Amino acid sequence: MDQSPATSEPAFLDELRRRRSELRDSMSALELALAAPAPQDPARWAERVHVALVELTADFRVHVDLTEGPDGLYQELLRRAPRLSGAMARLTHDHARIRGLVDELLARVRGQGGDGDVDHVRELGTTLLGALVRHRQRGADLVFEAYQVDIGGET
Repeated sequence: MDQSPATSEPAFLDELRRRRSELRDSMSALELALAAPAPQDPARWAERVHVALVELTADFRVHVDLTEGPDGLYQELLRRAPRLSGAMARLTHDHARIRGLVDELLARVRGQGGDGDVDHVRELGTTLLGALVRHRQRGADLVFEAYQVDIGGET
């Protein structure tokens, strides 16, 4: 991103919203792939899950760059609202945990063989999606608190 949040706050927030929507779309694609019937052709099912997961991985990588990057959201919020540093640290920790889940799921779906693997992939995928949902909720709360709530003035 060429502009820092401080120089173009509305544009940066619009970019956050757009990327957030893209991540949600890729989460939905993974959820649909995981829920698709697998018994007839587990290899085809695994390929569909893999494609959805690769898309999600790319969108998540952009999300991490947009938030943790040198001109990202967290750097701006540390300047603007240092009181939120604990929330940002939790979100950064989420990023590492989610990357680990993604890596584990990618490895599992590449090696997917029998029906037991389908169940394991679905379980791991559901865990990943749950972690992403909770992360997105905490991220939305952080942005709201930083940009929408006046905690220093009168109401």
